[in-house]
Amino acid sequence: MAHTEHNTMRRVLRREIAGTIGLLTDEQDFAAMRRYRTFTFDDHRTYLQQVEALLRTLASQGSHTTVALFDPEEYAEFCAAAGLDPDAPASRTRFTAELAATGPTLPYEGQPLADLVPDLVAEAVRQATWEYAATFLARIGSCASCGEDIGRAAFTQAAHLVARILDTAGPGERHLVCSVSAAAESLMAVLRAGDGAEGMTDLDESEVLEFTTVLALGIATQAPGGLVMRTSASGTTDRVYGWRLRGAGLEALTASEVFDAYCTDVESGELVSPESGVDYCTPPDLGAEGQTPGHTH
Repeated sequence: MAHTEHNTMRRVLRREIAGTIGLLTDEQDFAAMRRYRTFTFDDHRTYLQQVEALLRTLASQGSHTTVALFDPEEYAEFCAAAGLDPDAPASRTRFTAELAATGPTLPYEGQPLADLVPDLVAEAVRQATWEYAATFLARIGSCASCGEDIGRAAFTQAAHLVARILDTAGPGERHLVCSVSAAAESLMAVLRAGDGAEGMTDLDESEVLEFTTVLALGIATQAPGGLVMRTSASGTTDRVYGWRLRGAGLEALTASEVFDAYCTDVESGELVSPESGVDYCTPPDLGAEGQTPGHTH
């Protein structure tokens, strides 16, 4: 009787343990792990099917599981730094536990793995973009002429611009995209806003931070870049407008420039048909907050 009660209690406790699975999302990463003798899978498709079956089983037992992006290169570096044998299941477990705390993860909520994988990859790209931009801003240093911290000043200016853009956009769903052509790579961030309670704007704080950081990098480096806003409200046509980065401020795009940007295929350069029910227009006046300051670093 006591043995049965102990088993029952263990099953109850098992349901309250959150777990993380490190997922090899593409065949190249999967092939890199096959060099380890203890990694016994030999077919990526079968591997993904088995992972999905395990996720469904855990969910049916009431367990909460998150999925993390398992990168073989980062795994090898982790093992080297920690003095671990990379060809050991315990080492993979420790690395996965580290991913759960610091890496991009998504909760498994019963969705097909085919839907979860692109979202997980996008989350990883988003986190890497933010980390790159934040690190760059922290290291850029001070202005030689005035001593002001360039990264901090750029972030403050970017925060003012984001707030002003959202304030002038009006009610409804707002989808804002920032792209910056940095020296090492092109960066992009997305910010979504909706109507919250009592007239407040509904925002994801992590999205705001990431978006502001990428915009700040563009301001700090005066790199080519721009912002495009799309607004959707009930009973009206969608509106699309934007700005280009100019110094530490923004310069409004004309309606024709926005139309050209939206209706040109980025790979072929060919024109594509515009969306019906969309108004390509000039942006609202941002006032003093959106003007390029006289002093730029």
